[in-house]
Amino acid sequence: MKKLQLLGDITPAQFLRDYWHKKPLLIRAAIPGFKPLLTLEALAEMARQNHIESRLITSVDGHWEMQHGPLAELPARTQKAWTMLVQGVNLYHAGADALLRQFNFIPDARLDDLMISYATEGGGVGPHFDSYDVFLLQAQGRRRWRIGAQKDLSLVEGMPLKILSKFKPEEEFVLEPGDMLYLPPHYAHDGVAEDECMTYSIGFRSPAYQELGEAFLQFMADSIDLPGRYADPELQPAKHPAEIPRELLADVTEEMNKVRFTEEDVTIFLGEHLSEPKHNVFFSGPAKPLTMGRFAQSAARRGVALSLKSLMLYRGKHVFINGESFAVGRADKAVLDTLANERKLEGAALAGASNDVMESLYTWYQDGWIELV
Repeated sequence: MKKLQLLGDITPAQFLRDYWHKKPLLIRAAIPGFKPLLTLEALAEMARQNHIESRLITSVDGHWEMQHGPLAELPARTQKAWTMLVQGVNLYHAGADALLRQFNFIPDARLDDLMISYATEGGGVGPHFDSYDVFLLQAQGRRRWRIGAQKDLSLVEGMPLKILSKFKPEEEFVLEPGDMLYLPPHYAHDGVAEDECMTYSIGFRSPAYQELGEAFLQFMADSIDLPGRYADPELQPAKHPAEIPRELLADVTEEMNKVRFTEEDVTIFLGEHLSEPKHNVFFSGPAKPLTMGRFAQSAARRGVALSLKSLMLYRGKHVFINGESFAVGRADKAVLDTLANERKLEGAALAGASNDVMESLYTWYQDGWIELV
């Protein structure tokens, strides 16, 4: 497998074997000559939007304050020690999405989003840890990182942020534009801006099993089939009327044990759950959509691409997009797998697409899930 400068000139396989989930990696000049993809003004405009998650964090003498967006106003750029965080920038900016896709040696099912942190001198979010893997790419200015593999992850009580109460850094680095730091989950870290700076955080999903379990049981509720109703024709007079009868308990236990989950059930659930857009993501179709015939002609000539906001996954015969799923045949699967992996389809690839695929693409086009290139 090809070595990546992005990973310090090691292969993705080497990175996953030696660092992923295991230990930090500092990569100098991961992206040489890197420049910010958005200006502060463009980032501030995103933070003013209701549907984009943002936060403003300030710290004065150890007192932390956090304001959730939309952020109508920001402190002056000359004011020290404030930070603005904007989540999901990749959903709204093609350049940010392209940067995120450079990390596609990690499955899309694990990839979360690209967050941009803007900070003035002294700005940061305090010593903390994340429950997921993260790459921290310096985009502008300099940020000093102190990191440590401490076991004590207790937090300061009464704070609006999760601040470590006993932070014990072991290493220290100053990152400049193009430098990148990888940190595994639960690795304590504190980043402080040396001057006006931007840091891009590429984060990965790490759902809690409790969250998945609750969602899976809700998902399965529609498919459980337990016909019949409890009956007790041989009922005997009750000696203790408040006690649940042993026979009732045994019969209901037997029926509950008939509920079985297959790997296919979990596959469909996981595909739909992981591809489901976040609550603040909304799609807009074209103002004047083409007819089906015109769409097919344009798609064959220009190709199609997934919307920045769309997530498409697959497993076996099942294809998932934005929380929906369906099974496909082998020929159609090849076309849709390419769209999912490459996030686009050349026009020529649609030549052999079935009517079902073209109808699905047209529906997704109308819904804003895909776009003509």
